[in-house]
Formats: sequence, C-alpha cells, structure tokens
Amino acid sequence: MLRSPLLWKLYAGLTFLILLTTSIVGILVANRIEKDSLEEIKISLNSQALLLREMAVNSIALSAEDILQQRIEKLGSLIGLRFTVIGFTGAVLADSEKNPALMDNHAERPEILAARSHGKGVSTRFSNTVGMRMMYLAMPIEKDGKINGYVRVAIPLTAVDKRLSHLRGIIVIGGIAAVFTALVVGFFLARNFLQPVISMTAVAESMTEGDYAKRVSVNRKDELGKLAEALNRMAPSSKARMETIETDRNKLHTILAAMVEGVVAVDKSERIVHINASAGEILDTIPEKSIGRPIWEISRVSKVSEALAATLKTNAEARERFVLLDRGAGKVVEMHTSSLKDGEGKSVGALVVLQDVSELYKLETIRRDFVANVSHELKTPITAIRGMVETILDDSGMDKEKVKKFLVKAKEQSIRLSSLVSDLLTISRLESDDQKFNFQNFNIGAKVSEAVRTLQPSADAKNIELEVKKAAAPLEINGDADGISQVIHNLLDNALKYTPLGGKVSVSLLSLEGDAVLEIGDTGIGIEPQYRHRIFERFYRVDKARSRELGGTGLGLSIVKHIVLAHGGKVSVEGADGGGTLFRVSIPLPS
Repeated sequence: MLRSPLLWKLYAGLTFLILLTTSIVGILVANRIEKDSLEEIKISLNSQALLLREMAVNSIALSAEDILQQRIEKLGSLIGLRFTVIGFTGAVLADSEKNPALMDNHAERPEILAARSHGKGVSTRFSNTVGMRMMYLAMPIEKDGKINGYVRVAIPLTAVDKRLSHLRGIIVIGGIAAVFTALVVGFFLARNFLQPVISMTAVAESMTEGDYAKRVSVNRKDELGKLAEALNRMAPSSKARMETIETDRNKLHTILAAMVEGVVAVDKSERIVHINASAGEILDTIPEKSIGRPIWEISRVSKVSEALAATLKTNAEARERFVLLDRGAGKVVEMHTSSLKDGEGKSVGALVVLQDVSELYKLETIRRDFVANVSHELKTPITAIRGMVETILDDSGMDKEKVKKFLVKAKEQSIRLSSLVSDLLTISRLESDDQKFNFQNFNIGAKVSEAVRTLQPSADAKNIELEVKKAAAPLEINGDADGISQVIHNLLDNALKYTPLGGKVSVSLLSLEGDAVLEIGDTGIGIEPQYRHRIFERFYRVDKARSRELGGTGLGLSIVKHIVLAHGGKVSVEGADGGGTLFRVSIPLPS
C-alpha cells in the first residue's frame, strides 16, 4: 500500500493543495489584520488629535505656549504618544518629546500639507528627530473659520510592527497546525480511497494473466463500490468469452492446418500474418520462418504477391489459374484473393487461397481425351457399317459375291464395335469400383496354360514360336480367376498381334521375392522408351494405323493395369533382349 505510486501522487497533490490554500488564506488574513490594525490606530490617533486640538485652541489664542508645553509633555508620558502643536507658519509651538525651539519648521511636512488642503493628513515615514519610523496624523486648529495652527499626533511603528508580528506568528502556528492535521487526515482518506482501487488493480492483473477466480471485496455504496461490483460481474463473463475465443481460435487453427488448400493472410504492408503447411508447400517456403516477412520476399511466385497487392489496393476479389513451370511437369494452381476487414468494415489486409488442381486438371484432360477417343473409335466402325449397308441398299443389281463381301466387312466392324463397347463397360466398372471381384485361391499356372491353348492357333497361323516356361511347383495366388485370365489373355494376344511372321513369343511364370511374376516377351516391333509410360492409358496407341488394322480397341492394356492394381500387384514394360517388348506382371503370393 505504502509503495503505491498513485497513493503518493494523490497525497502529494493533496499536500500541495493544502499548503497553497493555507498560504493564501494566511496571507489574506494577515493582510486583513494589518489593515484593520492600522485603521484602528488611525482612529485612535484621530481621537487623540481631536482632544489635543480642543486643548490647543485656547492656548494659542492666549499665547500660553509654556503652559501648553507642560500639559502636552504630561499627556504624552501618560498616553505613550507623541503630541505636537504647530503654528500657522509651521513653527513648532509645543512637543511632548523634544524642545520646540530646537525643531525645524513643519510647514512642508506631508501630513501638514494634507491637513491644510483636506482637513486631515496621515503620513508614515522615518523621523530624524526620534530616530524611528512613525505614523503621523495632523488636523488644523480653526477659530472663527480661520486656521490658526495644527495639531499632530504620532505613534512609533515599532509597536505596530510588534503587534502585527505577534499576530502573524499566531497565524503561522495556526496554519501549521491546520496543515499538519489536514495532511494526517488526508493521508488516511487517500489510503481509504485507494484501497479498493488497489484491490481492483490486483484482480484486473490476475484476469490479464488468465486467473478469473479472484474477486474484489469492497463494501461501499459509492461509485467505487459500483465499479468493484461491475468488475466482479465482468470476471466470469470475460472468462467465458476468452474460453470461447480460445476454442474458436484452436478450431480455426486446426481447420487451416488441415486444409489441403493453401491459405496465406497478409496485413496492409503485405507482411504475412498467417500461412498454413499447404501454402508453404505450394510456395516452396517454410511457414514458421515466413511470419512477419513480406510475401514477395518468401516466394518467387510473383502472381501471388501481385494479386495480393491488387486486392489491398482495390479491395476487390480476384480469381486466376496459373502453372508453376519450375515444379517438374508443371503444377496447376487456382488462386482466389479477397480483402480482410475488421469489425467496422475497414480493410486490414488480404487473404489468398491456393488450390493445387493439377490432378483435377489432369483428370479433366483425360476425360476430354477419353470422350474424343471414344467418339472417334465408335464413329469409325459405325460409319463403315452404315456405308456398306447403304451401298447394298442403293445398288439393287449388286451381284451376290460383292454383297457377301460387304456383309462380311460389316460383320467384322460390328464385332469390333462389340469388342469396343465390351471393353468400355469393363474399364468403366473397374474405374468406378463397381467391379465385384471374386477372390479365392487358384493356380495361376493353370490360367497361363489355358490362355496358351486358346491362342495357340493364332500363333500357328503366323508361324510364331510360342515358348512357355513355368515354375517347377504350382503357384497359387488369391485373386479373381476371370480377371487374371483376362490379364494373361490380353498380354499374350497383344504379343502375338505385334510379332511378325516367323517370330517368337515367350511366356514365363516364376516365384520371386514373395510374388508370382508373369513375363511375356516378343520379338515384335517394340516400343520406344519415350512412349512406354503412356501405353497403359486408354486409347493410347504408338502406331494408331497398325493398331486399328490389327483390330485393337486401345483399352486392353488399361484393363490389364486396373485388374493388376486391384490385386495389389504391379505391371511394367521394357525392351526385350534382341528387340521386341517384355511385359512383366507381379501378383503377391498368399503369406
């Protein structure tokens, strides 16, 4: 309490006020008493001068100066005042303290001049005759309307000064006593006034540190008591609000941190106030080291900083899509900027949301290509069938051999169309997860043998040597037998289609590192390395003319990839020894 700066400031102000007030009052009282004392002295001197004038009127008229001198000396010694009688010309006729014959002419004395002109004169000055400061009061002696002389009464000011000094001493002592009493009482009053303020300060400081349990114990009915009650009511409400704010802040932080979209907030100086991990990945920066730094300093993506600067300037939202060319094949980013505003609607910064839409962009590209490819692949056989049918219908005289030839071609195109539709349905089911696989244990070697037997006639027709190497022991896998059969059939059929007459196709099945590995190689035209990563895409063909000529739909390898991946396996392609292509399929063996 005694260390409270406010207490001593308040007490110092109170002390200054008391001292100032006491000093002003003391000075005013002393001046008033001095004036009143001097006035009383003047009144007393005036009374004495009237008595002296009555005494001197007859003596001057009778020229009895000696008798007047004796009477004045006796009167002065009794009363303690100095009496002087002065003639009309200024000569001193009688004086209670000095020999009149030795005294100067008093005609030009101030009090005599004033008495002559105004009927009474008062003057205060140092007297050379008695050697001290004196107060003089003079008035004329009149008889029959004529001035015959003057009487003058004087009193030493030492007595007046002594009396005034005594009064001043009493005032000072009284003032000191009053000041001391006021200061003691004021200290306790100030302490009593500040006690609730100090208590409320302690509670407020506790609230700022997160402790809302303390309360102010003030039993007062004045404004301080009301303030204490308001502070006590504010504590629980502030606690609830802070908990709500903290909860909301944690929720917002968690949401922003978990967002796959990148979020960056900047202030009006373009300095970062928030950045989440996704934004750091897109902008190639570390979020923790980016706070407080300008956006244009932490990232080389100029479009982001330019968009934020434009939003800060215009307060307008903006959307833009751009490609980050320095990220491998290029990352497509969609950007949305908006203005950040406070509770009053004033702009305090800007916000940018960055979304990596590379995959969506890729899927959209694939979808467009797929639609275009499907349209093209369907249109070719349909156009061919329609053309041949219309030719037959328009030419009624066409011979039977030509009609049969056209119908055979129409049948081939319809078979191709049917295969295409069937493969489209298969790939659609695989990609939409509607395909229901029947997983069970079976011997994959038996499925390889079955596919070889089925396609052996195709190999014989092209004089292709079909070499089969299988593991010594049967290999059982857990999977869908029909799906795996389709994988083996598609790969073997492709190898036979793209191998020239007299070539060779090899099929091998072995166990390697816990996988059943199927390898199908050929001595065909092969696939250039730059095209191998795309051959599993739908409708992708290295040699489109040759693929259509051989009757392919462009979906076989895509179907193979989806089935293998559904079994937890892998499929790859590489160049075979001596030319041609080698496809390798790995399916995990049951543990």
